[in-house]
Amino acid sequence: MSFIDNSGDIIIDAVLTDAGRARLAKGDASFKVAKFALADDEINYGSYNKNHASGSAYFDLEILLTPVLEAFTQNTALMKSKLITIPRNNLLYLPVVKLNELPSENARHSSGAMILAVDETTEDNLLSVSDKRGILKGARPGGSSGQGGGSTIRVDEGLDTAEISPSFTIDADLVETQYIVEMDNRLMNLVDGNGNQARVSFIDDDNIASYYLSLGTDAQYVLENTERDVSSGTETIRGPRGTILKFKLRSSIDLNTGTFLFTQLGDTTTINTFSVQYIDTIVRVTGATTGVSVDIPVRCAKAT
Repeated sequence: MSFIDNSGDIIIDAVLTDAGRARLAKGDASFKVAKFALADDEINYGSYNKNHASGSAYFDLEILLTPVLEAFTQNTALMKSKLITIPRNNLLYLPVVKLNELPSENARHSSGAMILAVDETTEDNLLSVSDKRGILKGARPGGSSGQGGGSTIRVDEGLDTAEISPSFTIDADLVETQYIVEMDNRLMNLVDGNGNQARVSFIDDDNIASYYLSLGTDAQYVLENTERDVSSGTETIRGPRGTILKFKLRSSIDLNTGTFLFTQLGDTTTINTFSVQYIDTIVRVTGATTGVSVDIPVRCAKAT
């Protein structure tokens, strides 16, 4: 991976995915670009200089000369800041999606990640201490057992500003109605609060599984945020609120029953005084309508 010099002519650098190359190689006209997305991951808009000595034509010069990333196909490492088109020009704030760590038991673990306990022994060990923050029950995510139900991942969408009261209703074109949740299919699956697994929409050549969850269709995952109280103590979005995405994670059979992937991809550490093998990964949540996204760090842990 490298940067492309953007100081001269405009450059278009594109790389086809494995699926795209396979369709192109068929030579039967099955390869057609039906949809595409644009992003501005490399751009720092703080470089816009409205006080440039040479005048307005140079205000955005530094941005236009910013090197751009060379095209590559690792979908977990790019397109984090997708561009969207909104016809009206009276917007002061754009929506965001944020990990909601309220109440405290749903906050990240002190290590900075959500901890996915991949088997029952690990669950019982990690949940046996008084501070159970950020412990996800990967072996029995819908059950309560003697140690409680474990944490839930909740992502909130809305306008995160104190300039507009949450008592206002968010504009319809800023409400996120569909979410895309991406994760490493070798390590985990997405489930609801009762432990029922969601239907995988697509698994790519890098073993990244994508789940498409919609408001109305997937009521167990996506719901409208009707809380308007500023001091409720359960909200992370300060302004008008859109929707909520809630889900849990179940560990894969490979992690639950074996240690091969831990040996190949992971390391050992101590969590809540217990020795564990672990693999660090991320779960990415992206709004299909607004393009906003958040990466949630997850540490898969197995008691040694």
